[in-house]
Amino acid sequence: MSAKPMKKHTLLRAALTIIITLTLASFACGAEAADTWKTKCAVCHGPEGKGKPAAHTQDYTSADVQAKFTDEEAIKTITDGKKPMPSYKDKLSADEIKALAAYIRTLKK
Repeated sequence: MSAKPMKKHTLLRAALTIIITLTLASFACGAEAADTWKTKCAVCHGPEGKGKPAAHTQDYTSADVQAKFTDEEAIKTITDGKKPMPSYKDKLSADEIKALAAYIRTLKK
């Protein structure tokens, strides 16, 4: 085997390793965000994110509702709170808050 095919093989293996690692990390963050949703958010926003009329929460499964806010706005709301929703800046890390905002996007149908 010449040096060029060997080098291509090594680069391909390295690229695949990186892709697999990032995919697994993303899956783990997604699972943690889903657990956070269940324990911190579902009480008011519903287990599937459909909202609860009594709590005056929005239906995050709606594409129209999701189009009305940016990821940055979701992160800010989770971090700082928005009456009656409490702030989570002292309860969740910045990475957990970002993962939770990303999780909200997965609720869209």
